[in-house]
Amino acid sequence: MKRYSVFAIAREALRYHMGWERAWASPEPKERYDVVIVGAGGHGLATAYYLGKNFGITNVAVIEKGWLGGGNTGRNTTIIRSNYLQDPSAAIYEKARSLYEDLSQDLNYNVMFSPRGVIMLAQTQSEVRGYVRTAHANALQGVETRFIDAQKVKDLCPIMNIDGPRYPVLGGLYQPRGGTARHDAVAWGYARACSAMGMDIIQQCEVKGVRSEGGRVVGVETTKGYIGTKKLGLVVAGHSAQLAGMAGFRLPIEAVALQALVSEPIKPCMDVVVMANTVHGYMSQSDKGEMVIGGGTDGFNNYTQRGSFHHIEETLRALVETFPMISRLKMLRQWGGIVDMTGDRSPLISKTPLGNCFVNCGWGTGGFKAIPGSGWAMAELMAKGEPGPLAEAFSIDRFIEGRFIDESVAAGVAH
Repeated sequence: MKRYSVFAIAREALRYHMGWERAWASPEPKERYDVVIVGAGGHGLATAYYLGKNFGITNVAVIEKGWLGGGNTGRNTTIIRSNYLQDPSAAIYEKARSLYEDLSQDLNYNVMFSPRGVIMLAQTQSEVRGYVRTAHANALQGVETRFIDAQKVKDLCPIMNIDGPRYPVLGGLYQPRGGTARHDAVAWGYARACSAMGMDIIQQCEVKGVRSEGGRVVGVETTKGYIGTKKLGLVVAGHSAQLAGMAGFRLPIEAVALQALVSEPIKPCMDVVVMANTVHGYMSQSDKGEMVIGGGTDGFNNYTQRGSFHHIEETLRALVETFPMISRLKMLRQWGGIVDMTGDRSPLISKTPLGNCFVNCGWGTGGFKAIPGSGWAMAELMAKGEPGPLAEAFSIDRFIEGRFIDESVAAGVAH
């Protein structure tokens, strides 16, 4: 892999930029690998990368039924934060946030991480009490957050109307080191680094079955033929239940569509990320000037990758009250992403009933912000066969034993 640098740009400029090579190779699958990871989104590629970087395991294939980063990684609203109440959640999300800070240098690829700050608005008295409690919990967890009053919110985001009749702003939970990153670049950067280690990234390769012998996985049947493996990682948001069914077990998850939309590009007007959890609407401004808006999940299980109009209408109605200026904007496009939801709205990073088969799913609406931490924890689980401190609390067994990590209430939003 040729390193990207200012000198590389100058060198290529002298030869009319004809010397750039492809960021990652697209080989045909080999007969056998030490590890096969299903799902070439952010979480799958991060798992492969940290398997190579932290454990020296490079005989790895990452297989994807569509195109790299074409699922939820390319459909999310790019918010990065770690201000969660429960200790296991705060630990893995803070690990992810800290890895994001140096990710561009680590991967030699600009992921455009922007620690511009995240404000979660308190618009009811119960939210005020909840966020003050979260700020105290974060202090104990080593996560830098603080509760700020309504005037400080207004100072940080001048375009906001804090005196709305339906949704007045009473304050907010502020994480200065939260922010955004470019979602596509995160997947591309990990893919480039994995390919440089000698791993195979195989696109347009759908899994049709999981083969096992003696209670242990031995390979997968795909549209490109049989691929043998010693260990299998299932990292396919939205379709984890289908793959688990092929492997002979069930997962405690459901699939729903999550809404998002963007406006036409405008001049810079908002340099923080604002989440309004009372209406489950959140907004930031992208590097291209578009206002990126996220809504809630559909109230029914589905596999559609399009927005539901009633969700979008209610989200925008509430955001127009909080940000009056956006009433003049045209919305350019809307879409949905298929997310896995567990009962307690926290993920599964776990061994499964099938030997040497591991699963990473259930991130709900909070998957992007966790990508580096999730990959770090999943790589440790797959390499050692046992979960490390980050993944230990997120096993499937917690639903049998009642050890819930209930973030649907604690975080004020289902991630």
